[in-house]
Amino acid sequence: MKTYSKKAWTFVCSLMLVSTLFAGCSGSKGETTQTADTGAKPQAEAQVENAYKDKYDPPVTITTVWGVDPELKFKNGETIENNVATKWAKDTLGIDIQSLWSVTDTNNAFATKLRLAMSSGQQMPDVVTIGDAQLAQDLIDSGMFQDAGELFDKYASDTWKQAMEQDPNVWNPYIRDGKRMGIPVLDYAYNHDYLLWIRQDWLDKLGLSAPTTIDELEKVMDAFKNNNPDGLKPDEVIPLSIGFKTTMNTWMGDPSWVFGAYGTIPQQWNKGADGKLEYGSINPAMKQGLQKLSEWFSKGYIPKEAALWDENKTAEPAVAGKAGILPGPYWMSGWPLADTVKNVKSAVWKPIALPAGPDGKAGRHGTLFTNGVTLINKNMKHPEAVFTYQNYMFENLANSQPGGVFDNGLFKGYDYDMDASGKALRYEDIPGGYVNSLRYLLVRDGARIPDAQMKALLNLADGKEATTRLEKEVKLNYGLETPEAAKVLMGQEGIAYPNMYTGPTTSTMKTKMDYLNKIENQTFNEIIYGKQGLDSFDKFVETWKGSGGEQITNEVNDWYSKLSK
Repeated sequence: MKTYSKKAWTFVCSLMLVSTLFAGCSGSKGETTQTADTGAKPQAEAQVENAYKDKYDPPVTITTVWGVDPELKFKNGETIENNVATKWAKDTLGIDIQSLWSVTDTNNAFATKLRLAMSSGQQMPDVVTIGDAQLAQDLIDSGMFQDAGELFDKYASDTWKQAMEQDPNVWNPYIRDGKRMGIPVLDYAYNHDYLLWIRQDWLDKLGLSAPTTIDELEKVMDAFKNNNPDGLKPDEVIPLSIGFKTTMNTWMGDPSWVFGAYGTIPQQWNKGADGKLEYGSINPAMKQGLQKLSEWFSKGYIPKEAALWDENKTAEPAVAGKAGILPGPYWMSGWPLADTVKNVKSAVWKPIALPAGPDGKAGRHGTLFTNGVTLINKNMKHPEAVFTYQNYMFENLANSQPGGVFDNGLFKGYDYDMDASGKALRYEDIPGGYVNSLRYLLVRDGARIPDAQMKALLNLADGKEATTRLEKEVKLNYGLETPEAAKVLMGQEGIAYPNMYTGPTTSTMKTKMDYLNKIENQTFNEIIYGKQGLDSFDKFVETWKGSGGEQITNEVNDWYSKLSK
C-alpha cells in the first residue's frame, strides 16, 4: 500500500507549521491556539490539543454493525468482521473497526435486528450506515445519535465538503430543529435514472429503427410479439418487461416513464405550475398513462403478472431471451443483461432514449445524490476518527488521480488485479473471482463525488483513454455498453423529475400514508387490468385528498416553504 500524501499541499502545510494535514489545509479541523508574543499566558495554556489525527497511535476503536448483502462475496477465508478492509484501516489509519454484530440482510433482517437492539437497551454502535429511510428516521428520533453536521463542519476535508455542496438538499431528511443529525452517504448522480434497453438484434432482423415516440414504441412492441424474429410464439414474448408490485417508481422495470410522457411522475412529490409541491399520482396526466398501460395489457405488450412482479422479476424474461425491452439504468449491460447471451447467443441489447408522448414530452424520475445516511453515537469517544477515515477516502478514492493510492482500484486481488505485464484485468478475469470490497468499508461504497462517474463515462464514450481510477473501473468492471448508455441518458438530461420532498415523515404520513398507498395501488392495478373504468381515477383522487392526502400536501409544502428562508 502506498503512503498517503498530498504532494504540493504537504509542502504548504509544513510551511504553516500545522500539526495535521487536513487541519492545516482546510482550516476546519480545530487548529491549534497559540499565545501572543507577550508570553503573558502560562506555557500549559499555550496550545489546545487537536483531537483529529491522520493516523492514531495507539489505535482507536470504532464499533459498528453490518447488514450483509446476501450476494456479497468473500475470499481468503475473510468475513465482514475481519477482512482486507478492516486490516487496511488499522494499518493505515490506526482505526480498529470492531463489529458488535452482523446479519445477512434478507427480509429486512438488519432493520429488524437494529430496532430490537435499540428498544431492548443493547449496546448501540459508534457508527452505523443506514439505507432504509424509515429506519434512519427512527434511529435519529431515538435520541441516541449526535449532531453530525457540527462534526462535519469541524473535521470534514474540503474535497468532501465540495462534493456535498453539489446538492445541499441531501441534508434535508436528517435535520431536526436546525441540527443535521446524520451525514448523507453520497451516491453517483444519475445512478438510478433510467432509459430503455432494447433487443437491437430483433430490430435489425425486422428492419425497424429504435422508437422515439409512444406511437412508434407500440408498433415495435407489436412486431416483437406477433412477428418475432427468433420465432417465439406471441404468448412466449413479453415486448415490454415491467412490474409494479413494489412501486410504479423504482430503478428497474418500472412504468413511471409512461406517465412522464404525459407530464407527471407518480408516487413522488413534483413541483407544480404554481411552484408548490404536488403528489404526482393525483395529477390529471395520470389518467392518460393509466389508459395507455391498460391498452398495452389488453394487447399482451406487458406481463400478465405485472402487478405481482418486483424489479428483479422483470429482468428474468429479458435474461431468458423472451423480452424485447427493459427499462433500467445505464449500467445494466453488465448486470443483468450480459447473461442473456448464455440463453440466446445472438442477443444484442442497446440503450435508447425514452420515447416522447403526443405533446413531445418525455420524463423519468431523477435520482437523489444519496443512498443512505451515516449516524454517529452521541457517546462515541473519538467521533473525529470517522472523519480521519472518510477524509482519506474522499482524497484518495473518490478523487483518485493517476499514480494515487487507489490508482487501479481499492484492493488488489479483490476488486482489481493485473496480468504479468502490468495490464489491468477485466473483472471476470480476476484470479479467484471479483469481490466488491467497497462493501467492506465502514461507509458503504467508500466515498463518491456525485458527478465524478458520469464525467468518466462520457470521457470514455468520446474515445478518451482510461487514465483515472473511475475511468479504469467503468471500463473494466462495467458492461461494454455502459459509456454509450451514459451518453444516451445525458442526451435527455432535462427530462428528469427529482423527488422534491426529501424531508422526514410528516405526522399525517405516519398515520395515513399506508392507507393512501393501499387505495392508490388497488385503483391503479384495477384500471390497468380492466377491472375498473378510467373514471375511477377521479374518485380515487377525491378519496385521497379527503383521507389525509390534502393534509399531507399542506405539511409537505410547509416544509418546502421553509427551505428558502
